[in-house]
Amino acid sequence: MQLINIKHPDERVSFREAVIRGLGRDQGLYFFETMAELPDSPSVLGMEPLERNLAVLGHLVGDEIEAGRLRRIVASSLDFPVPLVAISETIRALELFHGPSLAFKDFGARFMAACLAEFRAEKVGAAPMTILTATSGDTGAAVAHAYHGQPGIRAVILYPKGRISPLQEKLFCTLGDNVTTFAVEDDFDCCQRLVKQAFDDEDLRRGLGLNSANSINIARLIAQVTYYFEAAARIIGELGEQDGLAALQNLVFCVPSGNFGNLTAGLLASAIGLPYKRAIAATNRNDTVPRFLTSGRWDPKPTMSTVTSAMDVSRPNNFPRVEALGDRHGLKLEQILSACAVSDEETFEAIRALFDCGYLADPHSALAWAALEDGLEAGENGVFLCTAHPAKFMEVIRECLGIDVPLPSALAEVQDKEVLSKTLPGNFEAFRTALLEL
Repeated sequence: MQLINIKHPDERVSFREAVIRGLGRDQGLYFFETMAELPDSPSVLGMEPLERNLAVLGHLVGDEIEAGRLRRIVASSLDFPVPLVAISETIRALELFHGPSLAFKDFGARFMAACLAEFRAEKVGAAPMTILTATSGDTGAAVAHAYHGQPGIRAVILYPKGRISPLQEKLFCTLGDNVTTFAVEDDFDCCQRLVKQAFDDEDLRRGLGLNSANSINIARLIAQVTYYFEAAARIIGELGEQDGLAALQNLVFCVPSGNFGNLTAGLLASAIGLPYKRAIAATNRNDTVPRFLTSGRWDPKPTMSTVTSAMDVSRPNNFPRVEALGDRHGLKLEQILSACAVSDEETFEAIRALFDCGYLADPHSALAWAALEDGLEAGENGVFLCTAHPAKFMEVIRECLGIDVPLPSALAEVQDKEVLSKTLPGNFEAFRTALLEL
């Protein structure tokens, strides 16, 4: 499977090279040079989850990973349930938070970590590697847990100080050992910028063996394609093959969108043949993409803090891949993609409305439900992606509903632990010095 650097299409790499490098020249994203549809996708939807995941990821990776090794990677990384819960006659919730860090980021982080472990095992005396990533909340925990204790790999995670929930912070900033965390006195866009600057610093890149575990890494991205196929398979399982395939023709996915990796994965699923109708990208007040799709002008504004903090992103890194799906691979974005912004007030209303229906959702998932409710047309049915366990945002839930959410064991175990992060100003020289001190 050959991939190109979107900024410099003459830079071609294998999947293995793209995973190990993370970013291409000039911070360019790696993406597929060509793309073919998955053969006989209806039969794939009838498979058991492991076999379906192998079929989807094997199609995307090609013959670069031997079948037995890919089976080992997939079986060890995508080994948690993905429930599809009926909310109403036309809307279902796809719960992606049943992994170890209680967020959808476990899919990509664990798959990438397993790939890297296999690639490093191929090479005797492989040099130490530093996984460098920025997080607006959920990525940090998924990456930290995926790499914690892995020999020869250090994980370094940046996050905007005071802009993620306390329990999110505790989940990945209390591990220590080979996991180092920095609280940056700025917003998430600054954290992303520092990561990109580090990759442009050749001394740092080579000296520390830098790699990125953000969704800019192609392995992180493609793992997320699997749960769109899982949702479709569950619908067919519920309705039967004939009625299920008919329902897919009118299926709308609504994706809470910050850095747009999740949304990109959904569009990639469509590009390789998953037969759903369209996708809605739901953002908060950081509405760069909704405004762009309406006006055609890319005009990021300063990042604003919201109750959906994991989506407080004004410059989504993955959007060039969305455009490449249209420009290079012929996906009709004007037909399949729309976007809308949901306010904090509307998000609170959505949490209350879902709770009245008997479903407790975190703010990001509730925001997606609100956008789906508003955007669903006659004859359509919808799935909104639930990206985090509601207990990770218990302060918002308490403010909105006046209730406490019982803590799952993963959070109960860390709630009283000390945060080990070092605070840094939002400038590259301070960050560079901190990296060199490692």
